[in-house]
Amino acid sequence: MSAAALDAPGVALRAEALIALRRLALRPGGTVPLSALPGGFVTKRRGHGQEVADVRVYVPGDDVRHLDRGATARSGRLHVRRFQEERDRVTLLVADMRPAMLWGTRRAFRSVAAAEALTLIGWRVVEEGGRVGLLALSAGDPVAVPARGRTRGMLEVIGGLVRAHEAALALALAGAQDDPPLVAGLSRLERIAPRGAEVVIASGFDSGGEGLADRLAALSRYRVPRLLSVGDGATRDLPRGSYPIRLPDGTRHRARIAASVGSTDTATIAGAPALPIDAGASPEDIARLIATAFPPERV
Repeated sequence: MSAAALDAPGVALRAEALIALRRLALRPGGTVPLSALPGGFVTKRRGHGQEVADVRVYVPGDDVRHLDRGATARSGRLHVRRFQEERDRVTLLVADMRPAMLWGTRRAFRSVAAAEALTLIGWRVVEEGGRVGLLALSAGDPVAVPARGRTRGMLEVIGGLVRAHEAALALALAGAQDDPPLVAGLSRLERIAPRGAEVVIASGFDSGGEGLADRLAALSRYRVPRLLSVGDGATRDLPRGSYPIRLPDGTRHRARIAASVGSTDTATIAGAPALPIDAGASPEDIARLIATAFPPERV
């Protein structure tokens, strides 16, 4: 890979292109987006928040500090307020930019398609009042962006994606070819993703490493992992035959493909369901796929 090739469309990851995906994220099929919430993503849960859930008759054991004077005066009986907690919805986007992701035969590198898919999800989350953060994994140091809300938070995530991708390409240009085990990078999630957070992992899941299934299972105990399996459709659609391949160490082999497996709507990674993303698909097609798989009430 030459330095000039790093600027080619589908190879370089540009902030302006990711910012422009906001329109597709909100209107993937021409539908009107949901109105953004003024604050965090609110879910009704009885607790000690500041928003009143309801007012009811006092029963022994209720906190007298929550007496509702108005209802008590109107009815002549003691009434108390019950409150609901407000919980921020946090979504952590995990982008795989290890060397195996830095290739593609059609529109874009798998790493670029992964960043696009995560950006589409991120835009929808912040527009609905949630917060998004980032963990980008590569052959070098990871890039982490704390979870924040609103447009500013998403712009910081986009900046992190662009920086991480530029660093990954620079490492590839310098000769880095070995993928660190994915499971090692995912071990950071329990420290940076709060309990209850959604964790969206976009990866080809190459070189997953020993214990990947256990890591995903542990992650699902207190968080909500969602997997995007980013592949290259051209390799899936190859006709039956014998193909020469060269390994990173220069060794040459021949691989025999029995038949095309065709497209699938779902996949399984280490026993967990995953949504297949074709790096050759257009951003519009990826946006429609994301909108179908991640409906508004879940995104």
